[in-house]
Amino acid sequence: MFESKLPNLGISIFSQMTALANQHQAINLSQGFPEFDAPELLKKQLNHYVLEGFNQYAPSSGIVRLQQQIAALIARKYHNNINYEQQVTVTSGATEALFVAIQALVKEGDEVVVFDPAYDSYQPAIELAGGKTVHIALHAPDYAIDWQTVRSAVSKNTRAIIINTPHNPSGKILKSHDINTLKSLVSDHDLYVISDEVYEHITFDGDKHLSMLCDEQLREKSFVISSFGKRFSCTGQ
Repeated sequence: MFESKLPNLGISIFSQMTALANQHQAINLSQGFPEFDAPELLKKQLNHYVLEGFNQYAPSSGIVRLQQQIAALIARKYHNNINYEQQVTVTSGATEALFVAIQALVKEGDEVVVFDPAYDSYQPAIELAGGKTVHIALHAPDYAIDWQTVRSAVSKNTRAIIINTPHNPSGKILKSHDINTLKSLVSDHDLYVISDEVYEHITFDGDKHLSMLCDEQLREKSFVISSFGKRFSCTGQ
């Protein structure tokens, strides 16, 4: 029996809740399975390119045409122009993108601020990089970030803050004052932001998603994670 690198991690909450849902024949709300099927055009185009022979290794940062289209989408949605060659990387899912960002950024002894409840892949990735997770709880009913608590939690070892907006599971969206306060913290303490924005295109009641890509100062200090799977209801692709 080998010894795990993360002996205190335990079984993922997703696995536990899915097992319970199966056991009791209940609706499984534990994981972000989209409610809708993937668009027919997307499925047809995937089939088309498989049959056309586009089945070999892609460039490590993604197919150029796809990188260009992602940059064009960002320009349309967030009114910011980015360099597709230097600033867009395509990964096999958002969890891989989060892992890559954390491993690239976090070193031994670094601290990373995480807001709970949080995606349970954050902490293992931080610990595997040699870092420490600093947990700050969000409280019902509004799940607003207490920025004074965040300021108190930041130390000389703090390397980054992980933001999740729109937030899973509460649906909370960061507002302008949150962005301004975050920007101040980043500037004052030379921090980085890992911004999990996989639900960026799913907002309601006229609320607007404020991406780190909207602000030039934050954009330069942020890793922004988006998701084709969430956007196009194809999390298994």
